[in-house]
Amino acid sequence: MTPVVSAIVLTFLGVAGGVAVGGGVIALFIVLDVIPRLAQVTRTYNKVHWYEGAMVSGSFIGTVADFWNWHVSGPWIGSGFVGLLNGIFVGMLAAALTEVLNVLPILAKRLHMQRYLFGLLLAMVCGKVAGSLFEWFIYRS
Repeated sequence: MTPVVSAIVLTFLGVAGGVAVGGGVIALFIVLDVIPRLAQVTRTYNKVHWYEGAMVSGSFIGTVADFWNWHVSGPWIGSGFVGLLNGIFVGMLAAALTEVLNVLPILAKRLHMQRYLFGLLLAMVCGKVAGSLFEWFIYRS
C-alpha cells in the first residue's frame, strides 16, 4: 500500500472509531440522564447548556491531550486537584448508573442484606477510594 493510501485508510479508521466511541459515550450519558440530573440536584436548570459544553469540551481536550501525549508539570497539589476532579466525575457517573439501574437495593434484597445496606455502600466507597489512592500513589510511581 502506498503511503498516501495508507494515511487515508488510517484517517478514515480513526475518525470512524472516534465517532463510534463518542456516540456510545453520548448514548450512555443520555440513558443515564447525567446532565438533567445534575441540573436538578444543583437547581441550575438555566445552565444546562454550560454543562453540555463542559462535557463536550472536556472530552475533546482529554482526547487531544491523550492523542498527542501532553504532559503538564506542576506542584503535587495540582495532581491532587486533577485527581479530585476525576474522582468526582467517576463518582457521579457510577452514582447515575446505580440510580438508573437500582443495583444496590436489588443486590441487598437478593443477598438478604437490607439491614446492612449502609455498610455495603460504605465498603464500596472505601474500596473505590483505596483503589484510587493505590493507583495514584503506588502503581503510577
